[in-house]
Amino acid sequence: MDLQDQLKNLFPEHEPEKTETTSKTENDIWLQDDPIVCKYEKRKGKPITILEGYNGAESDFKKLAKELKTKLSVGGSFKNGQIIIQGDYRDKIMGLLKEKGFSVKRVGG
Repeated sequence: MDLQDQLKNLFPEHEPEKTETTSKTENDIWLQDDPIVCKYEKRKGKPITILEGYNGAESDFKKLAKELKTKLSVGGSFKNGQIIIQGDYRDKIMGLLKEKGFSVKRVGG
């Protein structure tokens, strides 16, 4: 007896709503006309990649940060309107952002 059967026994007159499962599309993040700046720095001798220049909602930028970190399997953070990714992944990040429809500008080397 699974959970649905148990619920039917408890509430026999209730009819469950038929909800459509909508999967989020890849373009659920607001795309901007201005390019996102992708730059490389070294902090304490370790390389990092910084993305900045997104002028949409902060929550969308955080979603983008999480997606990039999971696709690249690296650590990183979101601070002060910047996405900070551990390591030099400029080429991969630029490719992922271009697939999503963003324009990206490479800065620094």
